[in-house]
Amino acid sequence: MLEGVNVALGVTGSIAAVKTVELAHELRRRGAEVRAVMTDSARGIVHPWAVEFATDDDVVTEITGSVEHVELCGRDGWADVFLIAPATANTVGKIAGAVDDTPVTTCATTALGADTPVVIAPAMHEPMYDHPGVLEAIDTVAAWGVDFVDPRIEEGKAKIATEEAICCAVARAAGDGALEGEHVVVTSGATAEAIDPVRVLTNRASGRMGRAVARACYVRGADVTLVHGVVGPQSLERATEGADPVPYADVRQVERAAEMLETTRSVCLGDEAERGDDGRDGNEDSGIDESRADVLVSAAAIGDYTVERSEEKIRSGQDLCLDLESTPKLIDEVRATRPDIPIVGFKAETSGDESEMITQARETLERAGLAFVVANDASVMGSDRTKALFVHEEDAARYEGPKSGLADEIADSIAAVVGTLSSA
Repeated sequence: MLEGVNVALGVTGSIAAVKTVELAHELRRRGAEVRAVMTDSARGIVHPWAVEFATDDDVVTEITGSVEHVELCGRDGWADVFLIAPATANTVGKIAGAVDDTPVTTCATTALGADTPVVIAPAMHEPMYDHPGVLEAIDTVAAWGVDFVDPRIEEGKAKIATEEAICCAVARAAGDGALEGEHVVVTSGATAEAIDPVRVLTNRASGRMGRAVARACYVRGADVTLVHGVVGPQSLERATEGADPVPYADVRQVERAAEMLETTRSVCLGDEAERGDDGRDGNEDSGIDESRADVLVSAAAIGDYTVERSEEKIRSGQDLCLDLESTPKLIDEVRATRPDIPIVGFKAETSGDESEMITQARETLERAGLAFVVANDASVMGSDRTKALFVHEEDAARYEGPKSGLADEIADSIAAVVGTLSSA
Protein backbone atom coordinates (compact mmCIF):
# COMPACT_ATOMS: atom_id res chain seq x y z
CA MET A 1 0.00 0.00 0.00
CA LEU A 2 2.81 2.43 0.87
CA GLU A 3 5.67 1.00 -1.17
CA GLY A 4 8.08 3.76 -2.13
CA VAL A 5 6.31 6.45 -0.07
CA ASN A 6 8.40 8.71 2.18
CA VAL A 7 6.46 9.75 5.29
CA ALA A 8 7.62 12.54 7.61
CA LEU A 9 5.88 11.74 10.90
CA GLY A 10 5.16 14.67 13.20
CA VAL A 11 4.59 13.75 16.84
CA THR A 12 3.04 16.20 19.30
CA GLY A 13 2.30 16.20 23.03
CA SER A 14 -0.85 14.12 23.23
CA ILE A 15 -0.81 11.02 25.43
CA ALA A 16 -1.57 9.16 22.20
CA ALA A 17 2.10 9.70 21.37
CA VAL A 18 2.68 6.42 23.22
CA LYS A 19 1.28 4.75 20.08
CA THR A 20 3.83 6.44 17.82
CA VAL A 21 6.30 3.56 17.89
CA GLU A 22 3.70 1.04 16.72
CA LEU A 23 2.35 3.47 14.12
CA ALA A 24 5.83 3.97 12.70
CA HIS A 25 6.33 0.21 12.58
CA GLU A 26 2.98 -0.22 10.79
CA LEU A 27 3.80 2.43 8.20
CA ARG A 28 7.08 0.66 7.50
CA ARG A 29 5.43 -2.77 7.40
CA ARG A 30 3.23 -1.43 4.63
CA GLY A 31 6.24 -0.27 2.64
CA ALA A 32 6.86 3.34 3.71
CA GLU A 33 10.11 4.97 4.71
CA VAL A 34 9.57 7.04 7.87
CA ARG A 35 11.45 9.94 9.45
CA ALA A 36 10.10 11.57 12.62
CA VAL A 37 9.82 15.14 13.89
CA MET A 38 8.93 15.74 17.57
CA THR A 39 7.85 18.62 19.73
CA ASP A 40 9.33 19.17 23.20
CA SER A 41 6.00 18.10 24.73
CA ALA A 42 6.02 14.85 22.75
CA ARG A 43 9.54 14.11 24.03
CA GLY A 44 8.12 14.17 27.57
CA ILE A 45 5.78 11.31 26.64
CA VAL A 46 7.85 9.08 24.35
CA HIS A 47 11.64 9.13 24.20
CA PRO A 48 13.21 10.08 20.84
CA TRP A 49 15.39 6.97 21.11
CA ALA A 50 12.24 4.80 20.91
CA VAL A 51 11.04 6.70 17.85
CA GLU A 52 14.51 6.46 16.30
CA PHE A 53 14.39 2.69 16.83
CA ALA A 54 10.92 2.50 15.24
CA THR A 55 11.87 4.58 12.18
CA ASP A 56 15.48 3.42 11.85
CA ASP A 57 16.48 7.04 11.30
CA ASP A 58 17.49 10.12 13.25
CA VAL A 59 14.66 12.11 14.87
CA VAL A 60 14.34 15.86 14.36
CA THR A 61 13.82 17.51 17.75
CA GLU A 62 14.88 21.05 16.81
CA ILE A 63 15.26 23.16 13.72
CA THR A 64 18.90 24.13 13.24
CA GLY A 65 21.03 25.77 10.59
CA SER A 66 20.59 22.58 8.59
CA VAL A 67 16.98 23.76 7.89
CA GLU A 68 15.55 20.32 8.58
CA HIS A 69 12.00 21.50 7.80
CA VAL A 70 12.96 22.46 4.24
CA GLU A 71 14.99 19.29 3.71
CA LEU A 72 12.03 17.19 4.82
CA CYS A 73 8.93 19.06 3.59
CA GLY A 74 10.06 21.84 1.27
CA ARG A 75 9.90 21.92 -2.51
CA ASP A 76 11.88 18.90 -3.72
CA GLY A 77 12.06 17.78 -0.09
CA TRP A 78 12.40 14.19 1.07
CA ALA A 79 8.80 13.65 2.21
CA ASP A 80 5.94 12.62 -0.05
CA VAL A 81 3.50 13.16 2.83
CA PHE A 82 3.73 15.01 6.15
CA LEU A 83 1.69 13.07 8.71
CA ILE A 84 0.98 14.58 12.15
CA ALA A 85 -0.13 11.79 14.46
CA PRO A 86 -1.12 12.52 17.11
CA ALA A 87 -2.03 16.18 16.65
CA THR A 88 -3.06 18.21 19.70
CA ALA A 89 -5.60 21.04 19.71
CA ASN A 90 -2.68 23.38 20.34
CA THR A 91 -0.85 22.20 17.22
CA VAL A 92 -3.89 22.36 14.95
CA GLY A 93 -4.58 25.92 16.14
CA LYS A 94 -1.00 26.96 15.51
CA ILE A 95 -1.06 25.50 11.98
CA ALA A 96 -4.27 27.42 11.25
CA GLY A 97 -2.57 30.61 12.44
CA ALA A 98 0.77 29.94 10.72
CA VAL A 99 2.54 29.92 14.09
CA ASP A 100 5.92 28.19 13.81
CA ASP A 101 7.30 27.64 17.30
CA THR A 102 7.88 23.86 17.24
CA PRO A 103 9.61 21.59 14.74
CA VAL A 104 6.23 20.07 13.85
CA THR A 105 4.42 23.37 13.14
CA THR A 106 7.44 24.65 11.20
CA CYS A 107 7.38 21.52 9.04
CA ALA A 108 3.61 21.93 8.57
CA THR A 109 3.93 25.51 7.36
CA THR A 110 6.72 24.47 5.02
CA ALA A 111 4.74 21.52 3.65
CA LEU A 112 1.64 23.64 3.04
CA GLY A 113 3.68 26.27 1.23
CA ALA A 114 5.41 23.63 -0.87
CA ASP A 115 2.19 21.74 -1.74
CA THR A 116 3.44 18.65 0.07
CA PRO A 117 0.36 16.62 1.12
CA VAL A 118 -0.45 16.92 4.82
CA VAL A 119 -2.46 14.40 6.86
CA ILE A 120 -3.50 15.14 10.46
CA ALA A 121 -4.80 12.65 13.03
CA PRO A 122 -6.14 14.62 16.03
CA ALA A 123 -6.16 13.19 19.56
CA MET A 124 -7.35 15.03 22.68
CA HIS A 125 -10.10 15.06 25.29
CA GLU A 126 -13.55 15.30 23.70
CA PRO A 127 -14.43 18.73 25.18
CA MET A 128 -11.26 20.14 23.60
CA TYR A 129 -12.17 18.58 20.27
CA ASP A 130 -15.63 20.16 20.52
CA HIS A 131 -14.29 23.64 21.32
CA PRO A 132 -15.55 26.12 18.68
CA GLY A 133 -12.04 27.47 18.15
CA VAL A 134 -10.61 24.00 17.57
CA LEU A 135 -13.41 23.10 15.16
CA GLU A 136 -12.88 26.39 13.32
CA ALA A 137 -9.14 25.68 13.10
CA ILE A 138 -9.83 22.20 11.70
CA ASP A 139 -12.23 23.65 9.11
CA THR A 140 -9.68 26.31 8.16
CA VAL A 141 -6.85 23.84 7.70
CA ALA A 142 -9.08 21.32 5.90
CA ALA A 143 -10.08 24.06 3.45
CA TRP A 144 -6.40 24.32 2.50
CA GLY A 145 -6.47 20.71 1.33
CA VAL A 146 -5.22 19.03 4.50
CA ASP A 147 -6.73 15.57 5.09
CA PHE A 148 -7.99 14.88 8.61
CA VAL A 149 -8.32 11.34 9.94
CA ASP A 150 -11.29 11.57 12.29
CA PRO A 151 -10.65 10.39 15.86
CA ARG A 152 -12.66 7.70 17.63
CA ILE A 153 -14.92 9.25 20.26
CA GLU A 154 -14.76 6.91 23.26
CA GLU A 155 -14.88 7.39 27.04
CA GLY A 156 -15.02 11.18 26.75
CA LYS A 157 -11.90 11.26 24.60
CA ALA A 158 -11.25 11.93 20.92
CA LYS A 159 -8.86 8.99 20.61
CA ILE A 160 -6.42 8.80 17.72
CA ALA A 161 -7.73 6.93 14.68
CA THR A 162 -6.74 3.32 14.08
CA GLU A 163 -3.47 2.51 12.35
CA GLU A 164 -5.51 1.15 9.43
CA ALA A 165 -7.33 4.46 9.03
CA ILE A 166 -4.14 6.49 9.24
CA CYS A 167 -2.24 4.28 6.79
CA CYS A 168 -5.12 4.42 4.30
CA ALA A 169 -5.28 8.22 4.58
CA VAL A 170 -1.53 8.52 4.00
CA ALA A 171 -1.69 6.21 0.99
CA ARG A 172 -4.61 8.19 -0.44
CA ALA A 173 -2.76 11.49 0.05
CA ALA A 174 0.38 10.11 -1.60
CA GLY A 175 -1.48 8.45 -4.48
CA ASP A 176 -2.14 9.66 -8.00
CA GLY A 177 -5.90 10.09 -7.48
CA ALA A 178 -6.68 7.88 -10.47
CA LEU A 179 -10.25 7.37 -9.17
CA GLU A 180 -10.76 10.81 -7.63
CA GLY A 181 -14.35 11.95 -7.97
CA GLU A 182 -15.63 8.43 -8.70
CA HIS A 183 -18.19 6.63 -6.55
CA VAL A 184 -17.32 2.93 -6.43
CA VAL A 185 -19.70 0.38 -4.94
CA VAL A 186 -18.22 -2.94 -3.81
CA THR A 187 -20.17 -5.98 -2.62
CA SER A 188 -18.32 -8.29 -0.26
CA GLY A 189 -18.65 -11.28 2.02
CA ALA A 190 -21.20 -14.08 2.03
CA THR A 191 -24.97 -14.04 2.27
CA ALA A 192 -26.99 -16.22 4.66
CA GLU A 193 -30.54 -17.49 4.26
CA ALA A 194 -32.36 -18.35 7.47
CA ILE A 195 -33.77 -21.90 7.65
CA ASP A 196 -35.11 -21.30 11.14
CA PRO A 197 -34.16 -18.93 14.02
CA VAL A 198 -30.93 -20.91 14.54
CA ARG A 199 -29.76 -22.35 11.21
CA VAL A 200 -28.73 -20.67 7.97
CA LEU A 201 -27.63 -21.56 4.44
CA THR A 202 -24.37 -19.78 3.71
CA ASN A 203 -20.91 -20.24 2.16
CA ARG A 204 -17.24 -19.91 3.07
CA ALA A 205 -16.56 -16.38 1.77
CA SER A 206 -14.70 -14.17 4.27
CA GLY A 207 -15.09 -10.82 2.48
CA ARG A 208 -11.31 -10.28 2.42
CA MET A 209 -11.26 -9.79 -1.35
CA GLY A 210 -14.07 -7.27 -1.40
CA ARG A 211 -12.62 -5.29 1.48
CA ALA A 212 -9.22 -5.25 -0.22
CA VAL A 213 -10.80 -3.91 -3.44
CA ALA A 214 -12.69 -1.25 -1.49
CA ARG A 215 -9.46 -0.19 0.23
CA ALA A 216 -7.52 -0.08 -3.06
CA CYS A 217 -10.18 2.09 -4.71
CA TYR A 218 -10.24 4.45 -1.69
CA VAL A 219 -6.46 4.82 -1.80
CA ARG A 220 -6.80 5.86 -5.46
CA GLY A 221 -9.18 8.66 -4.48
CA ALA A 222 -12.63 7.09 -4.87
CA ASP A 223 -15.59 7.51 -2.56
CA VAL A 224 -16.43 3.90 -1.69
CA THR A 225 -19.63 2.25 -0.52
CA LEU A 226 -19.11 -1.30 0.75
CA VAL A 227 -22.20 -3.51 0.83
CA HIS A 228 -21.00 -6.27 3.14
CA GLY A 229 -22.65 -9.54 3.96
CA VAL A 230 -21.75 -12.03 6.66
CA VAL A 231 -18.37 -13.72 7.15
CA GLY A 232 -18.62 -17.39 6.22
CA PRO A 233 -17.67 -20.35 8.42
CA GLN A 234 -13.98 -20.23 9.29
CA SER A 235 -11.48 -22.12 11.40
CA LEU A 236 -11.00 -21.02 15.02
CA GLU A 237 -7.65 -19.48 14.07
CA ARG A 238 -9.17 -17.26 11.37
CA ALA A 239 -12.36 -16.47 13.30
CA THR A 240 -10.39 -15.07 16.24
CA GLU A 241 -8.17 -12.74 14.19
CA GLY A 242 -10.68 -9.97 14.77
CA ALA A 243 -12.73 -8.13 12.20
CA ASP A 244 -10.86 -5.73 9.96
CA PRO A 245 -11.81 -2.10 10.61
CA VAL A 246 -13.24 -0.46 7.51
CA PRO A 247 -12.37 3.25 7.73
CA TYR A 248 -12.10 3.54 3.95
CA ALA A 249 -15.76 3.03 3.01
CA ASP A 250 -19.36 3.78 3.87
CA VAL A 251 -20.43 0.30 5.04
CA ARG A 252 -23.93 -1.09 4.51
CA GLN A 253 -24.31 -4.39 6.36
CA VAL A 254 -26.72 -6.98 4.98
CA GLU A 255 -27.43 -10.66 5.51
CA ARG A 256 -29.81 -12.17 2.95
CA ALA A 257 -29.29 -12.24 -0.81
CA ALA A 258 -32.43 -10.14 -1.27
CA GLU A 259 -31.02 -7.50 1.09
CA MET A 260 -27.71 -7.50 -0.77
CA LEU A 261 -29.53 -6.99 -4.07
CA GLU A 262 -31.86 -4.27 -2.84
CA THR A 263 -29.14 -2.32 -1.03
CA THR A 264 -26.72 -2.54 -3.97
CA ARG A 265 -29.34 -1.53 -6.48
CA SER A 266 -30.41 1.40 -4.29
CA VAL A 267 -26.82 2.64 -3.87
CA CYS A 268 -26.12 2.26 -7.59
CA LEU A 269 -29.19 4.34 -8.39
CA GLY A 270 -28.37 6.96 -5.76
CA ASP A 271 -31.06 9.59 -5.28
CA GLU A 272 -32.94 8.12 -8.24
CA ALA A 273 -34.05 5.31 -5.95
CA GLU A 274 -36.17 7.87 -4.09
CA ARG A 275 -37.72 9.33 -7.23
CA GLY A 276 -40.14 8.34 -9.94
CA ASP A 277 -39.50 6.43 -13.12
CA ASP A 278 -38.13 9.52 -14.89
CA GLY A 279 -35.41 10.03 -12.24
CA ARG A 280 -36.81 13.41 -11.10
CA ASP A 281 -38.63 14.55 -7.99
CA GLY A 282 -40.05 17.81 -9.30
CA ASN A 283 -37.45 19.95 -7.52
CA GLU A 284 -34.60 19.01 -9.81
CA ASP A 285 -33.35 21.36 -12.51
CA SER A 286 -31.45 18.55 -14.24
CA GLY A 287 -31.38 14.78 -14.35
CA ILE A 288 -27.76 14.62 -13.16
CA ASP A 289 -27.37 12.70 -9.92
CA GLU A 290 -23.94 12.95 -8.31
CA SER A 291 -24.80 10.45 -5.55
CA ARG A 292 -25.28 7.43 -7.76
CA ALA A 293 -22.50 4.93 -8.37
CA ASP A 294 -19.98 5.22 -11.20
CA VAL A 295 -18.66 1.65 -10.91
CA LEU A 296 -19.88 -1.60 -9.31
CA VAL A 297 -17.53 -4.38 -8.21
CA SER A 298 -19.56 -7.50 -7.47
CA ALA A 299 -17.14 -9.45 -5.26
CA ALA A 300 -19.65 -10.90 -2.77
CA ALA A 301 -20.38 -14.62 -2.75
CA ILE A 302 -24.16 -14.29 -3.00
CA GLY A 303 -26.15 -17.44 -2.30
CA ASP A 304 -27.85 -18.92 -5.34
CA TYR A 305 -30.76 -20.26 -3.31
CA THR A 306 -33.07 -19.12 -0.56
CA VAL A 307 -35.59 -21.04 1.52
CA GLU A 308 -38.81 -20.29 3.36
CA ARG A 309 -37.91 -19.63 6.98
CA SER A 310 -39.50 -21.64 9.76
CA GLU A 311 -40.65 -19.38 12.59
CA GLU A 312 -39.68 -22.02 15.16
CA LYS A 313 -36.53 -24.07 15.49
CA ILE A 314 -36.78 -27.27 13.48
CA ARG A 315 -36.34 -30.25 15.78
CA SER A 316 -33.30 -32.43 15.16
CA GLY A 317 -33.27 -36.21 14.82
CA GLN A 318 -35.48 -36.39 11.73
CA ASP A 319 -34.96 -36.40 7.98
CA LEU A 320 -35.69 -33.05 6.42
CA CYS A 321 -36.23 -31.82 2.88
CA LEU A 322 -35.86 -28.12 2.04
CA ASP A 323 -37.48 -26.52 -0.97
CA LEU A 324 -34.85 -24.19 -2.40
CA GLU A 325 -35.78 -21.22 -4.55
CA SER A 326 -33.32 -19.53 -6.90
CA THR A 327 -32.23 -16.00 -6.06
CA PRO A 328 -31.94 -13.30 -8.75
CA LYS A 329 -28.49 -12.57 -10.19
CA LEU A 330 -27.33 -9.25 -8.74
CA ILE A 331 -25.32 -8.16 -11.78
CA ASP A 332 -28.28 -8.84 -14.09
CA GLU A 333 -30.66 -6.88 -11.87
CA VAL A 334 -28.30 -3.92 -11.59
CA ARG A 335 -27.62 -4.00 -15.32
CA ALA A 336 -31.38 -3.79 -15.97
CA THR A 337 -31.68 -0.60 -13.89
CA ARG A 338 -28.28 0.91 -14.78
CA PRO A 339 -27.47 -0.05 -18.39
CA ASP A 340 -24.52 2.35 -18.46
CA ILE A 341 -22.61 1.44 -15.29
CA PRO A 342 -19.29 -0.44 -15.62
CA ILE A 343 -19.54 -3.68 -13.62
CA VAL A 344 -16.67 -5.91 -12.54
CA GLY A 345 -17.78 -9.47 -11.93
CA PHE A 346 -16.27 -12.34 -9.95
CA LYS A 347 -16.66 -15.98 -10.92
CA ALA A 348 -15.71 -18.80 -8.53
CA GLU A 349 -15.24 -22.31 -9.93
CA THR A 350 -14.13 -25.65 -8.48
CA SER A 351 -12.92 -27.44 -11.61
CA GLY A 352 -9.35 -26.19 -11.46
CA ASP A 353 -9.39 -26.15 -15.27
CA GLU A 354 -8.23 -22.70 -16.50
CA SER A 355 -9.84 -23.02 -19.92
CA GLU A 356 -13.18 -23.94 -18.32
CA MET A 357 -12.88 -21.02 -15.89
CA ILE A 358 -12.25 -18.64 -18.78
CA THR A 359 -15.20 -20.05 -20.72
CA GLN A 360 -17.56 -19.64 -17.77
CA ALA A 361 -16.25 -16.14 -17.05
CA ARG A 362 -16.74 -15.04 -20.67
CA GLU A 363 -20.31 -16.31 -20.66
CA THR A 364 -21.02 -14.13 -17.62
CA LEU A 365 -19.12 -11.20 -19.14
CA GLU A 366 -21.14 -11.33 -22.37
CA ARG A 367 -24.50 -11.98 -20.70
CA ALA A 368 -24.31 -8.96 -18.37
CA GLY A 369 -22.08 -6.69 -20.45
CA LEU A 370 -19.33 -6.59 -17.82
CA ALA A 371 -16.12 -4.55 -17.98
CA PHE A 372 -14.12 -7.65 -17.03
CA VAL A 373 -14.40 -10.74 -14.83
CA VAL A 374 -12.08 -12.00 -12.12
CA ALA A 375 -12.24 -15.79 -12.17
CA ASN A 376 -10.82 -17.72 -9.24
CA ASP A 377 -10.82 -21.19 -7.76
CA ALA A 378 -13.26 -21.54 -4.86
CA SER A 379 -10.49 -23.06 -2.72
CA VAL A 380 -9.19 -19.54 -1.94
CA MET A 381 -12.31 -18.63 0.05
CA GLY A 382 -11.29 -17.49 3.54
CA SER A 383 -7.59 -17.29 2.63
CA ASP A 384 -5.47 -14.15 2.44
CA ARG A 385 -3.90 -15.38 -0.82
CA THR A 386 -5.53 -16.11 -4.14
CA LYS A 387 -5.08 -17.41 -7.67
CA ALA A 388 -7.14 -15.64 -10.28
CA LEU A 389 -7.61 -14.88 -13.95
CA PHE A 390 -8.45 -11.44 -15.36
CA VAL A 391 -10.85 -12.30 -18.16
CA HIS A 392 -11.66 -9.76 -20.89
CA GLU A 393 -13.39 -10.26 -24.22
CA GLU A 394 -10.16 -10.96 -26.08
CA ASP A 395 -7.62 -12.08 -23.49
CA ALA A 396 -7.01 -13.42 -19.98
CA ALA A 397 -4.14 -12.78 -17.55
CA ARG A 398 -3.05 -14.81 -14.52
CA TYR A 399 -2.48 -13.51 -11.01
CA GLU A 400 -1.17 -15.39 -7.98
CA GLY A 401 -0.34 -13.75 -4.65
CA PRO A 402 -1.96 -11.87 -1.76
CA LYS A 403 -5.49 -10.60 -2.19
CA SER A 404 -4.25 -7.08 -1.51
CA GLY A 405 -2.09 -7.31 -4.63
CA LEU A 406 -5.00 -8.57 -6.72
CA ALA A 407 -7.09 -5.70 -5.35
CA ASP A 408 -4.47 -3.22 -6.56
CA GLU A 409 -4.60 -4.79 -10.05
CA ILE A 410 -8.41 -4.58 -10.04
CA ALA A 411 -8.42 -0.94 -8.92
CA ASP A 412 -5.88 -0.03 -11.61
CA SER A 413 -8.01 -1.79 -14.22
CA ILE A 414 -11.10 0.08 -13.00
CA ALA A 415 -9.21 3.37 -13.32
CA ALA A 416 -8.31 2.42 -16.90
CA VAL A 417 -11.95 1.61 -17.69
CA VAL A 418 -13.18 4.88 -16.18
CA GLY A 419 -10.48 6.80 -18.01
CA THR A 420 -11.48 5.25 -21.31
CA LEU A 421 -15.14 6.13 -20.75
CA SER A 422 -14.26 9.71 -19.76
CA SER A 423 -12.23 10.27 -22.90
CA ALA A 424 -14.80 8.68 -25.21
